[in-house]
Amino acid sequence: MAVDRARYAVLVVNLDRFSRVNACMGSLSGDELLISVARRLKGVLRSRDVLARTGGDEFAVLLGLREGTEDALQVAGRLQQALVQPFQLSDFSIRVECSIGIALGEDADDEAEDMIRHAQFAVKRSKRTGQTEVYRPHLFDIVRSQFSIETRLRHALEVGQLRLAFQPICDLSNGRINSFEALARWRTPEGEQISPTAFIPVAEESGLIVPLGRWAMDEAARTLAEWDRQRGRDSGARMAVNLSAVQLQRDNVETMFADVLVRHGLCGDRFTIELTESAFVVDPDRTLQTMLALKDLGASIAMDDFGTGYSNLAYLQKLPIDKLKIDRSFITGMLADRDKVAIVRAILSLAQALGMRTTAEGIETQELEHTLVALGCAFGQGYFYSRPVDAAAAYQLLLDRNA
Repeated sequence: MAVDRARYAVLVVNLDRFSRVNACMGSLSGDELLISVARRLKGVLRSRDVLARTGGDEFAVLLGLREGTEDALQVAGRLQQALVQPFQLSDFSIRVECSIGIALGEDADDEAEDMIRHAQFAVKRSKRTGQTEVYRPHLFDIVRSQFSIETRLRHALEVGQLRLAFQPICDLSNGRINSFEALARWRTPEGEQISPTAFIPVAEESGLIVPLGRWAMDEAARTLAEWDRQRGRDSGARMAVNLSAVQLQRDNVETMFADVLVRHGLCGDRFTIELTESAFVVDPDRTLQTMLALKDLGASIAMDDFGTGYSNLAYLQKLPIDKLKIDRSFITGMLADRDKVAIVRAILSLAQALGMRTTAEGIETQELEHTLVALGCAFGQGYFYSRPVDAAAAYQLLLDRNA
């Protein structure tokens, strides 16, 4: 439907953090606030517009349109403006903010339930973007695809469809394999390879990242123990395992890690836990306590994809980080880009000053390796050494390189 032909719209107005009012002041105060909010919203609507409460903290507005989307956006702006002034409840002054989603309709044949559902989908996007959002069918298709991935991923975890692949991290001073990064891979029974860039964000959004992360840690430890058994002694390999910021917040990571070590008879110093910068931003205090607990168990801590997030030098000083992993975006094409060389040199100098070691991701040529060695980088990872491979091939790589 062309948006300029829209003849009416449904707006869903969701009150942000309304549940806190009920929790802190009681349901009677919450009801009083809802009545006050409804009066203000009604006050900025036209006489022909219809306002209804559709949920505990949600209102819907049915609008007739003359100028298509622009009409709906103007009304949304008036609704938000109506809530700018704080509400007075007892001795408290309460500021109410809202998220607004819009669904557009062209004729009376449009299903009312679909319109409301579309507006509710748009309001969910509004909560993430902080702006009024208009429903777009292609975005709904993306969400529907993500929901399909979530359903299939849940089943894949239950029946054991996922596997780990292992990419070597080499010591640039001697070429020996120092460790392997364990990477989750998903191949469906139909032969479809689903990229981690597709299923990891869905896992984080849905909460499946906790069982997925627990599985990955256990599988990495099981593989390491199996290599030791085949070698008849310590195989000399370490494992680098990624830990999602979401799992860090939702799971008891240190207990999980301790249980894995006991179950497979391994020492914690055989593991490096890789965290992205987002893990340090969300809840720095909790992150620090978890990291200290993991280090007490012997693990090393690496900051993954360094330089691509919201780097805060104060975190680097405060947190017990052992390694910085320089993101591949700075390494790829570095030899032909002076700016990238300058950035990599700066990161290496920073790491050295803070007593940290560095790993460069994305090494694909010997020339690039030699340049990074000259700059003082300690470890390298990339296709020059190996693509991610299965456990058997990784073990053979270990034997061949470290003979």
